Amino acid sequence: MPEADINTPIPSTQPAIPVPSTYGANNIQVLDGIEHVRMRPAMYIGDIHSRGLHHLVYEIVDNSIDETLGGFNDYIFVSLNPDGSVTVIDRGRGIPVDIHPEKGKSALELVMTVIGAGGKFDKGAYKVSGGLHGVGASVVNALSEWCEVEVYRDGKVYFQRFERGVPQGDVKAIGSSDQRGTKTTFMPDHLIFKITEFRKDIIVDRMRELAFLNRNLSITVQDPQGEQEVFHFEGGLKEFVLFIDENRIGLLKEPIYIYGERDTTIVEIALQYNDTYQENVFSYVNNINTQEGGTHVTGFRKALTRTLNAYAQKNDLLKNLKLALTGDDFKEGLTAVISVKVAEPQFEGQTKTKLGNSETQSIVETILNEQLSEYAESNPNVLKVIIEKVKGAAMSREAARKAKELTRRKSVLESSGLPGKLADCSINDPEHCELYIVEGDSAGGSAKQGRDRSFQAILPLKGKILNVEKARLHKMLENEEIKTIILALGTSFGEEEFSTEKLRYGKIIIMTDADVDGAHIRTLLLTFFFRHMRALIDAGRVFIAQPPLYLVKSGKEQQYAWDDDERNSISDSMKKMQKGKANIHIQRYKGLGEMNPEQLWSTTMDPAHRSLLLVSVENAMEADHVFSTLMGDKVEPRRDFIEKNARYVRRLDV
Repeated sequence: MPEADINTPIPSTQPAIPVPSTYGANNIQVLDGIEHVRMRPAMYIGDIHSRGLHHLVYEIVDNSIDETLGGFNDYIFVSLNPDGSVTVIDRGRGIPVDIHPEKGKSALELVMTVIGAGGKFDKGAYKVSGGLHGVGASVVNALSEWCEVEVYRDGKVYFQRFERGVPQGDVKAIGSSDQRGTKTTFMPDHLIFKITEFRKDIIVDRMRELAFLNRNLSITVQDPQGEQEVFHFEGGLKEFVLFIDENRIGLLKEPIYIYGERDTTIVEIALQYNDTYQENVFSYVNNINTQEGGTHVTGFRKALTRTLNAYAQKNDLLKNLKLALTGDDFKEGLTAVISVKVAEPQFEGQTKTKLGNSETQSIVETILNEQLSEYAESNPNVLKVIIEKVKGAAMSREAARKAKELTRRKSVLESSGLPGKLADCSINDPEHCELYIVEGDSAGGSAKQGRDRSFQAILPLKGKILNVEKARLHKMLENEEIKTIILALGTSFGEEEFSTEKLRYGKIIIMTDADVDGAHIRTLLLTFFFRHMRALIDAGRVFIAQPPLYLVKSGKEQQYAWDDDERNSISDSMKKMQKGKANIHIQRYKGLGEMNPEQLWSTTMDPAHRSLLLVSVENAMEADHVFSTLMGDKVEPRRDFIEKNARYVRRLDV
């Protein structure tokens, strides 16, 4: 076969695509780092909404945390200022201000303006670092209307101001001081961000978490009114576990604490067993929350199972159990925090928060196995309590297996049959199908009549589903409403069988009444999804419908309102059209069944006009804390939570 001539045109059956004659070198844009950050901010901070906005604070704080990890800093002050800016102060070494020998500019200016400039790449400066890419301060600077940095170093105070990433002069000494550290104040750019108002609760959650993970660190958060919250936990991870289990009853007098070092890796673990049936394991690498786990979590699970199982066998604690223990049995009621410090972390996974270092697994396994074995020999009574809990989980697992077999024989969990109360849609492409989980037959009837039958399915629920926070697996599978939901979704159930790929609907929409009962049912459903189908939430499949609360009428004119402010605005507007003579009638919708099918469709189910709330988990630890508060056994924490947050409720009829 002759060789192809590079000059011979390739034959094509497609018509030729005209190439604009003006396309040349002058069309190629070359953006420097700052310009690229401003044009593509989501590449660096995730998005330009609330999540990305708060990420700016974390980037600056993480620089101070790196100083803490190096042993140079013990204090961080975060201020949400009245003008909307944020100030972060630490007592670290202070960003260097001397002239860089190659770049001819001060190190401070390089750190604040050059993507990839920083001390994270020099292991002489930072042995362990949360930041990997050296982009933190420069990205924050690029996305701020203005940014001012003060460095306290060598007995002097140095200052430099930037506007949208551009220096407004060189670094200059503006005074003397015996302090050390860095003070950074920045104003998020309203040209970049859709939201520019910081939420104190979000900042507080992250700062509390960092204080737990760094026992030698004290963090103060100040709100615009000057009120302060101080976080300092000498107990470190042990206090972290107690905080997570605050609304649960612990089975041990105090959490078990493990600490060890191998080579350049530091391993810290605290664990506790409680009287619930859920597992809560939170893992961190260099203070980064590894939501997808990784090798450190794998090492933890293997060592925990092997060590406790071996102790139980050795001490004849399983003689009355006719089942072999599995790794799942050791998860029930377990709360643990795993924190490792790794010199060169390798992240993988969908969100780049899964540790991939293979050596870390064996290090965690070795340290946990050695120290937990020693603890077990010294605390036999504690181990008996743990093993009894594990045995109960094993018996529950067997009961759940039998319950699954029984329900399958009755065709309850088989995919070949669908629940009779489900009004399914006609198309079968999951990405274009929606399932409305509706409270009660009345609302279900309206929804069935008002829906678009081609892609919208309706599943009415009878009453309140089981509170899964207080129930073991086999009890859940005996609940008719939960079995109906599982069957309708098509995902199967349980760690081994559940699969998001089997999901029959692209959107799962919870639609309940705007009263106390409706809020309770919605919370029960969210608890079920969070505890047992978390992957659906993480995949962005779970939503909450937003039906209107009011219908405002005046003559032939009518408008819907979704909250009190909108209702008042509509009423005032109608009065000004009609010069104060309007006879305004306001109808309050307490239940979905009060709307006819046409109204329900046009306000709540029509994709062109409806409003849906996406259910997401920004902070898994905080979400767990809220669910255990609202749905757990302890009454006092629930009462305190309701009293503290009642003023934020906007759509509830009492």
